[in-house]
Amino acid sequence: MQNNPSLDKLCIDTIRTLSMDAVQKANSGHPGTPMALAPVAYHLWQNHLRYDPDEPLWPNRDRFVLSVGHASMLLYSLLHLAGVKAVDEHGKPTAGPAVSLDDIKQFRQLDSKTPGHPEYRMTTGVETTTGPLGQGLGNSVGMAMAARWYEARFNQPDAPLFDYRVYALCGDGDMMEGISHEAASLAGHLELSNLTWIYDSNRVTIEGHTDLAYSDDVEARFHGYHWHTIHVRDANDGAALEAAFTEAKSVTDKPTLIVVNSIIGWGAPKKQDTSAAHGEPLGDEEIAAAKRFYGWPEDKKFYVPDGVMARFADGIGARGKAARNDWLAKLDAYRQKHPDLAREFARIEAHELPDGWDADLPTFEADAKGVASRDSSGKVLNAIAQRVPWLLGGSADLSPSTKTNLKFEDAGSFEHESYGGRNLHFGIREHAMGAVVNGLALSNLRPYGSTFLIFSDYMKPPIRLSAIMEVPAIYVFTHDSIGVGEDGPTHQPIEQLASLRGVPGLTVLRPADANEVVETWRVALSRPRHPSCIVLTRQPLPTFDRSKYGSAAGVRKGAYVLADAADGKTPQVLLLATGSEVSICVDVYEKLKSEGIAARVVSMPAWDIFEAQDEAYKDAVLPPDVDARVCVEQAAELGWDRYVGRLGAKVVMHTFGASAPLSELKRKFGFTPEHVYDAARQQIARVQKK
Repeated sequence: MQNNPSLDKLCIDTIRTLSMDAVQKANSGHPGTPMALAPVAYHLWQNHLRYDPDEPLWPNRDRFVLSVGHASMLLYSLLHLAGVKAVDEHGKPTAGPAVSLDDIKQFRQLDSKTPGHPEYRMTTGVETTTGPLGQGLGNSVGMAMAARWYEARFNQPDAPLFDYRVYALCGDGDMMEGISHEAASLAGHLELSNLTWIYDSNRVTIEGHTDLAYSDDVEARFHGYHWHTIHVRDANDGAALEAAFTEAKSVTDKPTLIVVNSIIGWGAPKKQDTSAAHGEPLGDEEIAAAKRFYGWPEDKKFYVPDGVMARFADGIGARGKAARNDWLAKLDAYRQKHPDLAREFARIEAHELPDGWDADLPTFEADAKGVASRDSSGKVLNAIAQRVPWLLGGSADLSPSTKTNLKFEDAGSFEHESYGGRNLHFGIREHAMGAVVNGLALSNLRPYGSTFLIFSDYMKPPIRLSAIMEVPAIYVFTHDSIGVGEDGPTHQPIEQLASLRGVPGLTVLRPADANEVVETWRVALSRPRHPSCIVLTRQPLPTFDRSKYGSAAGVRKGAYVLADAADGKTPQVLLLATGSEVSICVDVYEKLKSEGIAARVVSMPAWDIFEAQDEAYKDAVLPPDVDARVCVEQAAELGWDRYVGRLGAKVVMHTFGASAPLSELKRKFGFTPEHVYDAARQQIARVQKK
């Protein structure tokens, strides 16, 4: 592509004016950052980002993450001007654009492809949903880790198939959020030299100048994280930007931070009011003045001058197409030389699992003493992982407790000298762990992250984003109740189950015994558009005799009849529970049965799956005409009214826990067969009286 500074400036100003016009038409949004960063994004995309607009899901493409999601018009403008094609539901390119000019005119409007913050799956070319500051940075670390894993798994001396890079554009807000510290620390430790963050240091936030609350020496901080740093003093200095991007690609032993100084809303003939430029439309008068400064027709809105899109086509378009064609030729040769690995990668790309991946999973014999569900989960996980090579994960420094370490031969650890390892060590960085897991899932791997259930609070934002993006991240949470005993209320989760169940699209599974654990993992891995939380115990759970009680396969429907009244009788009382409390209900059921009272135990490990069943199945499990009901769960009562009604008995937690041995806690809070039995008899009496 021939050097043409005037045409480059025209492209940059087109990005700026499209952003201004879209925000003004919507009467909502952030014009300042897209205006300021237009030169940065243009030089990256036009001359460095390896990306084919005609095949936007090409596997070896570079990834671009807009962590400053409020600057979404910057990305939408780039996608439009670069001519990125939309893909269909199967990931195949269509003839239509990812973002048309009409889409830009519908910025922030209902059902448009240009929402206020970029959303994965909604708009082709958006690699991840961003907006909550810092999340995109965590995702980018996961994407860079995935790239390194693909290299280690698939690259051969005669066939280097993967070498893509990850770029993330961030701002002062990202740098203030704690997740950026966690993610940068992990990336530096792992020496992810394929990762570049571009930090827009414009020193402006919503309240005003960052001097109000922020005076970090960011470069010194990143030196401490073992990053390479570069400083570009002026965002409009194209030569300096080109040199910085080139230098970043030459670094081979650490990630790179490029600090770019910009003036928010740069380009207007007078200094902008920074708060307005950051978070409000500029207004017609200010836009007209800015367009005069650019030499732009003041009366034209959403104007793309002749030659702009052709310039992008000659740059990123031609470069990306050549790189993809070269890669496709390598892939054809790879299929001939390494057919097994090629088939494995094709399954990954198709979001499929290997044939027979869930065959011969462990089965657990009836055992009154039983096993903690975290322990049975570890056995099941290791069995599955040996059949699914792209299932990988780890914990926030708790694998010995969460039992999520992969122990089979060649599992290995993912470290800077062994990127093919499948045990990930996140350190005590729960928030970053969640975002990294999302980045791995967005790269089509099947990742999991684990910690204690109480610490799910530290990672709620990425869990929520997993559900919004519909990616199959798996979160393994152990120490799920007051069963942690002496650790006390700071470590005993109470409200966490209700909080997680409240996330639309998130499947929360709390298995009652070892065989339910087997089905829990089967469900979690069989739902490629749903993230899952697997909630497990530290204390042993009895393993039910499945020749006597219902099959654990009922987990697949979310709730099922575990024990029922004899001879098809209508039960007089329903005993509902999840997890460790199901065994209490079974004990009560046996006592009632011995007294001639018809009872039913319903295990309810996954409420959202149960709610998705048809009414006939739900009524068969929870007969509407059986009004006497008791629920038992060592967690907050929120949500149980749906299943036991206003007058049903709820043996749940109404306060935080306490520090004591578990047996004493059970007595204190009523989680004993005796207490549940009394509640059941009272329910029966209430209904009989009515």
